[in-house]
Amino acid sequence: MLDTMIPSCFSQPNTPTSSTTTSSHVPNQNLITCIYQTQLCNSPTYLTLTWSKSTFTHSLTIYAPDLFSITIPLQPSTFSLFGARPGSKSIYLTHQHSQKIKLYWDFTRAEFATNSAEPDSSFYVAITCNAKLEFFLGDLLDELTQRSGLVTRTQVLPIIPALLSRREHVFGRRNYASRAMFLGSKHEIGIECGGGTLKVKVDGETSLVVKRLAWKFRGNEKIYVGGIEVEFFWDVFNWVSNGNNGNGHGVFVFQVGDGGVWPEMVGPEKRLLRKSLSSATAPAGSSASMAASSSNSPSCSSVLQWAEESSDGGRSSSSSSTRSCSTGSNGGFSLLLYAWRKD
Repeated sequence: MLDTMIPSCFSQPNTPTSSTTTSSHVPNQNLITCIYQTQLCNSPTYLTLTWSKSTFTHSLTIYAPDLFSITIPLQPSTFSLFGARPGSKSIYLTHQHSQKIKLYWDFTRAEFATNSAEPDSSFYVAITCNAKLEFFLGDLLDELTQRSGLVTRTQVLPIIPALLSRREHVFGRRNYASRAMFLGSKHEIGIECGGGTLKVKVDGETSLVVKRLAWKFRGNEKIYVGGIEVEFFWDVFNWVSNGNNGNGHGVFVFQVGDGGVWPEMVGPEKRLLRKSLSSATAPAGSSASMAASSSNSPSCSSVLQWAEESSDGGRSSSSSSTRSCSTGSNGGFSLLLYAWRKD
Protein backbone atom coordinates (compact mmCIF):
# COMPACT_ATOMS: atom_id res chain seq x y z
CA MET A 1 0.00 0.00 0.00
CA LEU A 2 2.78 2.42 0.95
CA ASP A 3 4.78 1.77 -2.21
CA THR A 4 1.80 2.42 -4.46
CA MET A 5 0.87 5.67 -2.70
CA ILE A 6 4.25 7.38 -2.83
CA PRO A 7 4.38 8.32 -6.57
CA SER A 8 0.93 9.97 -6.60
CA CYS A 9 0.72 11.39 -3.12
CA PHE A 10 4.18 12.94 -3.03
CA SER A 11 4.08 14.71 -6.38
CA GLN A 12 4.46 18.12 -4.76
CA PRO A 13 7.73 18.50 -2.86
CA ASN A 14 7.54 20.06 0.58
CA THR A 15 11.27 20.22 1.06
CA PRO A 16 14.27 21.52 -0.90
CA THR A 17 15.85 18.96 -3.22
CA SER A 18 19.35 20.35 -3.39
CA SER A 19 22.31 20.01 -1.08
CA THR A 20 22.76 23.80 -1.23
CA THR A 21 20.57 24.25 1.86
CA THR A 22 22.67 25.70 4.68
CA SER A 23 22.18 26.74 8.26
CA SER A 24 21.47 30.30 7.06
CA HIS A 25 18.09 29.02 5.86
CA VAL A 26 17.07 27.76 9.28
CA PRO A 27 14.39 30.15 10.61
CA ASN A 28 14.95 32.21 13.73
CA GLN A 29 11.28 32.26 14.71
CA ASN A 30 9.21 30.04 16.92
CA LEU A 31 5.78 29.72 15.30
CA ILE A 32 2.72 27.89 16.59
CA THR A 33 -0.57 27.97 14.69
CA CYS A 34 -3.82 26.58 16.13
CA ILE A 35 -7.26 26.45 14.58
CA TYR A 36 -10.33 26.36 16.82
CA GLN A 37 -13.96 25.73 16.05
CA THR A 38 -16.09 28.12 18.08
CA GLN A 39 -18.88 30.69 17.76
CA LEU A 40 -18.95 34.42 17.17
CA CYS A 41 -22.28 36.16 17.65
CA ASN A 42 -23.92 32.73 17.71
CA SER A 43 -22.55 31.77 14.29
CA PRO A 44 -20.12 28.84 13.86
CA THR A 45 -16.66 30.19 13.18
CA TYR A 46 -13.10 28.96 12.74
CA LEU A 47 -10.48 30.99 14.58
CA THR A 48 -6.80 30.70 13.65
CA LEU A 49 -4.36 31.78 16.37
CA THR A 50 -0.72 32.19 15.37
CA TRP A 51 1.85 32.70 18.12
CA SER A 52 5.12 34.14 16.78
CA LYS A 53 8.38 34.78 18.62
CA SER A 54 11.74 35.95 17.29
CA THR A 55 14.72 37.73 18.77
CA PHE A 56 13.03 41.13 18.75
CA THR A 57 9.27 40.46 18.47
CA HIS A 58 6.62 38.38 20.18
CA SER A 59 3.03 38.52 18.99
CA LEU A 60 -0.31 36.77 18.59
CA THR A 61 -2.37 37.03 15.39
CA ILE A 62 -6.07 36.12 15.58
CA TYR A 63 -7.81 35.51 12.26
CA ALA A 64 -11.43 34.65 11.47
CA PRO A 65 -12.05 34.03 7.74
CA ASP A 66 -14.04 36.85 6.10
CA LEU A 67 -14.55 38.54 9.48
CA PHE A 68 -11.40 40.08 10.95
CA SER A 69 -7.68 39.78 11.61
CA ILE A 70 -5.74 41.40 14.44
CA THR A 71 -2.16 41.17 15.69
CA ILE A 72 -1.48 41.68 19.39
CA PRO A 73 2.07 42.37 20.66
CA LEU A 74 2.90 40.19 23.64
CA GLN A 75 5.81 42.33 24.76
CA PRO A 76 6.30 46.11 24.78
CA SER A 77 8.17 47.89 22.03
CA THR A 78 11.89 48.41 22.54
CA PHE A 79 11.22 52.15 22.63
CA SER A 80 8.24 51.93 25.00
CA LEU A 81 8.53 53.49 28.45
CA PHE A 82 5.85 51.19 29.78
CA GLY A 83 5.69 47.45 30.30
CA ALA A 84 3.15 45.15 28.68
CA ARG A 85 -0.35 45.79 29.96
CA PRO A 86 -3.82 44.25 29.53
CA GLY A 87 -5.61 45.33 26.37
CA SER A 88 -8.96 45.31 24.60
CA LYS A 89 -10.35 46.25 21.21
CA SER A 90 -13.83 46.53 19.70
CA ILE A 91 -14.24 45.20 16.15
CA TYR A 92 -17.16 45.44 13.74
CA LEU A 93 -17.32 42.16 11.85
CA THR A 94 -16.70 42.38 8.11
CA HIS A 95 -19.95 41.89 6.11
CA GLN A 96 -21.83 42.05 9.42
CA HIS A 97 -21.58 45.72 10.37
CA SER A 98 -24.44 45.45 12.82
CA GLN A 99 -22.47 42.93 14.86
CA LYS A 100 -19.66 44.10 17.10
CA ILE A 101 -17.31 41.92 19.11
CA LYS A 102 -14.79 42.88 21.76
CA LEU A 103 -11.42 41.27 22.33
CA TYR A 104 -9.74 41.18 25.73
CA TRP A 105 -6.22 39.99 26.50
CA ASP A 106 -3.70 39.98 29.31
CA PHE A 107 -0.15 38.62 28.97
CA THR A 108 1.48 40.76 31.66
CA ARG A 109 2.32 37.71 33.83
CA ALA A 110 2.21 35.00 31.19
CA GLU A 111 4.55 32.06 31.71
CA PHE A 112 6.14 30.32 28.75
CA ALA A 113 8.00 27.06 28.26
CA THR A 114 11.60 27.50 27.13
CA ASN A 115 11.73 29.13 23.68
CA SER A 116 7.98 28.66 23.18
CA ALA A 117 5.87 31.40 21.59
CA GLU A 118 2.67 30.10 23.21
CA PRO A 119 2.02 30.79 26.92
CA ASP A 120 1.51 27.94 29.37
CA SER A 121 -0.32 29.79 32.14
CA SER A 122 -1.20 33.13 33.77
CA PHE A 123 -2.83 34.69 30.70
CA TYR A 124 -6.11 34.97 28.84
CA VAL A 125 -7.52 35.80 25.42
CA ALA A 126 -11.28 36.33 25.19
CA ILE A 127 -13.94 37.44 22.72
CA THR A 128 -17.36 38.71 23.74
CA CYS A 129 -20.43 39.53 21.66
CA ASN A 130 -23.39 41.42 23.11
CA ALA A 131 -21.94 41.07 26.63
CA LYS A 132 -21.70 37.29 26.21
CA LEU A 133 -18.42 35.40 26.35
CA GLU A 134 -18.04 33.33 23.19
CA PHE A 135 -14.34 32.44 23.13
CA PHE A 136 -11.91 32.05 26.03
CA LEU A 137 -8.37 30.75 26.15
CA GLY A 138 -6.22 30.83 29.27
CA ASP A 139 -6.58 30.44 33.04
CA LEU A 140 -7.49 33.90 34.38
CA LEU A 141 -11.26 33.85 33.98
CA ASP A 142 -11.89 35.72 37.23
CA GLU A 143 -9.65 38.58 36.16
CA LEU A 144 -11.47 38.80 32.84
CA THR A 145 -14.83 39.13 34.58
CA GLN A 146 -13.53 42.01 36.69
CA ARG A 147 -12.38 43.89 33.60
CA SER A 148 -15.23 43.10 31.23
CA GLY A 149 -18.19 43.55 33.55
CA LEU A 150 -19.44 40.01 32.97
CA VAL A 151 -20.59 39.31 36.51
CA THR A 152 -23.02 36.37 36.42
CA ARG A 153 -21.91 32.81 35.99
CA THR A 154 -24.19 32.32 32.99
CA GLN A 155 -22.48 35.22 31.28
CA VAL A 156 -18.92 34.11 31.92
CA LEU A 157 -19.28 30.36 31.48
CA PRO A 158 -17.26 29.90 28.30
CA ILE A 159 -18.09 27.61 25.42
CA ILE A 160 -15.04 25.36 25.27
CA PRO A 161 -13.53 25.87 21.81
CA ALA A 162 -12.70 22.70 19.88
CA LEU A 163 -9.01 22.59 18.94
CA LEU A 164 -8.97 21.00 15.49
CA SER A 165 -5.30 21.30 14.60
CA ARG A 166 -1.97 22.58 15.85
CA ARG A 167 1.05 23.32 13.69
CA GLU A 168 4.42 24.00 15.29
CA HIS A 169 7.96 24.71 14.13
CA VAL A 170 10.46 22.89 16.35
CA PHE A 171 14.25 23.05 16.30
CA GLY A 172 17.14 20.75 17.14
CA ARG A 173 19.91 18.57 15.80
CA ARG A 174 18.59 15.09 16.59
CA ASN A 175 15.81 15.61 19.12
CA TYR A 176 12.59 17.57 18.69
CA ALA A 177 9.95 18.10 21.35
CA SER A 178 6.37 19.30 21.42
CA ARG A 179 3.20 19.00 23.48
CA ALA A 180 -0.27 18.06 22.37
CA MET A 181 -3.70 17.35 23.76
CA PHE A 182 -5.32 14.24 22.32
CA LEU A 183 -9.04 14.17 23.11
CA GLY A 184 -8.65 15.97 26.42
CA SER A 185 -5.34 14.45 27.60
CA LYS A 186 -2.05 16.34 27.51
CA HIS A 187 1.03 14.50 26.28
CA GLU A 188 4.72 15.19 25.71
CA ILE A 189 5.82 14.33 22.17
CA GLY A 190 9.45 13.55 21.33
CA ILE A 191 11.02 12.76 17.97
CA GLU A 192 14.59 11.56 17.58
CA CYS A 193 16.10 11.27 14.12
CA GLY A 194 19.69 10.22 13.56
CA GLY A 195 21.90 7.35 12.51
CA GLY A 196 19.37 6.23 9.95
CA THR A 197 16.69 5.66 12.62
CA LEU A 198 13.54 7.55 13.56
CA LYS A 199 12.11 7.19 17.07
CA VAL A 200 8.80 8.57 18.31
CA LYS A 201 8.29 8.93 22.05
CA VAL A 202 5.11 9.83 23.93
CA ASP A 203 5.47 10.82 27.58
CA GLY A 204 9.00 9.38 27.54
CA GLU A 205 7.94 5.95 26.28
CA THR A 206 8.99 4.79 22.80
CA SER A 207 5.94 4.32 20.60
CA LEU A 208 7.57 3.72 17.22
CA VAL A 209 11.00 2.93 15.78
CA VAL A 210 11.63 3.27 12.04
CA LYS A 211 14.96 1.94 10.78
CA ARG A 212 16.70 2.36 7.42
CA LEU A 213 15.39 5.86 6.79
CA ALA A 214 17.40 6.04 3.58
CA TRP A 215 14.71 3.72 2.18
CA LYS A 216 11.82 4.70 4.42
CA PHE A 217 12.16 8.48 4.32
CA ARG A 218 8.36 8.77 3.92
CA GLY A 219 5.72 6.61 5.49
CA ASN A 220 2.90 6.19 7.97
CA GLU A 221 2.17 3.90 10.90
CA LYS A 222 -0.46 3.61 13.61
CA ILE A 223 0.59 4.27 17.21
CA TYR A 224 -1.43 4.48 20.43
CA VAL A 225 -1.45 7.43 22.82
CA GLY A 226 -3.28 6.77 26.08
CA GLY A 227 -5.27 4.04 24.39
CA ILE A 228 -6.21 6.33 21.49
CA GLU A 229 -5.29 5.27 17.96
CA VAL A 230 -3.15 7.89 16.24
CA GLU A 231 -2.05 7.84 12.60
CA PHE A 232 1.55 9.04 12.33
CA PHE A 233 3.02 10.32 9.04
CA TRP A 234 6.63 11.31 8.44
CA ASP A 235 8.61 12.89 5.61
CA VAL A 236 12.39 13.31 6.12
CA PHE A 237 13.38 13.24 2.47
CA ASN A 238 15.21 16.56 2.78
CA TRP A 239 17.42 15.25 5.58
CA VAL A 240 18.13 11.95 3.84
CA SER A 241 18.89 13.51 0.45
CA ASN A 242 21.27 16.08 1.95
CA GLY A 243 23.04 13.65 4.26
CA ASN A 244 24.47 14.86 7.54
CA ASN A 245 24.94 18.37 6.13
CA GLY A 246 21.23 18.90 5.44
CA ASN A 247 19.67 21.59 7.60
CA GLY A 248 16.18 21.80 6.11
CA HIS A 249 12.98 20.61 7.74
CA GLY A 250 11.31 17.27 8.22
CA VAL A 251 7.53 17.00 8.44
CA PHE A 252 5.66 14.91 11.03
CA VAL A 253 1.89 14.56 11.37
CA PHE A 254 -0.09 13.02 14.24
CA GLN A 255 -3.72 12.55 13.26
CA VAL A 256 -6.58 11.49 15.53
CA GLY A 257 -10.00 10.60 14.14
CA ASP A 258 -11.13 12.46 11.04
CA GLY A 259 -8.26 14.92 11.19
CA GLY A 260 -6.68 16.72 8.27
CA VAL A 261 -7.61 20.30 9.15
CA TRP A 262 -4.72 22.47 8.08
CA PRO A 263 -4.95 26.21 8.84
CA GLU A 264 -3.81 28.36 5.95
CA MET A 265 -0.35 29.83 6.32
CA VAL A 266 -0.27 33.60 6.58
CA GLY A 267 2.26 36.26 7.44
CA PRO A 268 5.66 35.21 8.81
CA GLU A 269 4.91 31.49 8.61
CA LYS A 270 4.22 31.59 4.88
CA ARG A 271 7.36 33.64 4.27
CA LEU A 272 9.39 31.19 6.33
CA LEU A 273 8.26 28.17 4.31
CA ARG A 274 8.60 29.99 0.99
CA LYS A 275 12.18 30.82 1.89
CA SER A 276 12.81 27.15 2.61
CA LEU A 277 11.23 26.06 -0.66
CA SER A 278 13.24 28.59 -2.67
CA SER A 279 16.55 27.94 -0.90
CA ALA A 280 17.34 25.20 -3.41
CA THR A 281 16.89 25.28 -7.15
CA ALA A 282 15.38 22.31 -8.98
CA PRO A 283 16.49 21.65 -12.60
CA ALA A 284 14.54 23.77 -15.06
CA GLY A 285 11.53 21.97 -16.49
CA SER A 286 11.65 19.23 -13.87
CA SER A 287 8.48 18.03 -12.19
CA ALA A 288 9.78 19.44 -8.90
CA SER A 289 10.28 22.94 -10.25
CA MET A 290 6.91 22.93 -12.03
CA ALA A 291 5.15 21.70 -8.92
CA ALA A 292 6.80 24.37 -6.80
CA SER A 293 5.86 27.13 -9.22
CA SER A 294 2.24 25.98 -9.48
CA SER A 295 1.71 25.60 -5.74
CA ASN A 296 -0.06 28.59 -4.16
CA SER A 297 0.55 27.58 -0.57
CA PRO A 298 3.41 25.68 1.09
CA SER A 299 0.81 24.00 3.29
CA CYS A 300 -0.09 21.83 0.28
CA SER A 301 2.97 19.67 0.89
CA SER A 302 3.08 16.05 -0.10
CA VAL A 303 2.80 14.55 3.37
CA LEU A 304 -0.27 16.70 4.06
CA GLN A 305 -1.93 15.60 0.84
CA TRP A 306 -1.34 12.03 1.87
CA ALA A 307 -2.77 12.64 5.35
CA GLU A 308 -5.82 14.34 3.84
CA GLU A 309 -6.47 11.46 1.47
CA SER A 310 -6.01 8.98 4.30
CA SER A 311 -8.54 10.75 6.53
CA ASP A 312 -11.31 10.64 3.92
CA GLY A 313 -10.38 7.38 2.19
CA GLY A 314 -8.96 9.18 -0.82
CA ARG A 315 -12.38 10.44 -1.86
CA SER A 316 -11.47 14.12 -1.81
CA SER A 317 -8.62 16.28 -3.04
CA SER A 318 -10.04 19.49 -1.62
CA SER A 319 -7.88 22.31 -0.36
CA SER A 320 -7.07 22.86 3.27
CA SER A 321 -9.46 25.80 3.55
CA THR A 322 -12.33 23.72 2.16
CA ARG A 323 -11.61 20.86 4.53
CA SER A 324 -11.41 23.27 7.44
CA CYS A 325 -14.93 24.48 6.75
CA SER A 326 -16.42 21.05 6.21
CA THR A 327 -14.85 18.95 8.93
CA GLY A 328 -17.06 20.13 11.78
CA SER A 329 -16.99 18.97 15.36
CA ASN A 330 -16.13 15.31 14.95
CA GLY A 331 -13.48 14.83 17.62
CA GLY A 332 -10.69 14.86 15.03
CA PHE A 333 -7.36 16.50 15.78
CA SER A 334 -4.11 16.97 13.86
CA LEU A 335 -0.65 17.86 15.17
CA LEU A 336 1.76 18.95 12.44
CA LEU A 337 5.44 19.48 13.25
CA TYR A 338 7.96 21.18 11.00
CA ALA A 339 11.27 20.01 12.48
CA TRP A 340 14.23 22.22 11.55
CA ARG A 341 17.72 20.76 11.87
CA LYS A 342 20.28 23.10 13.38
CA ASP A 343 23.98 22.54 13.95
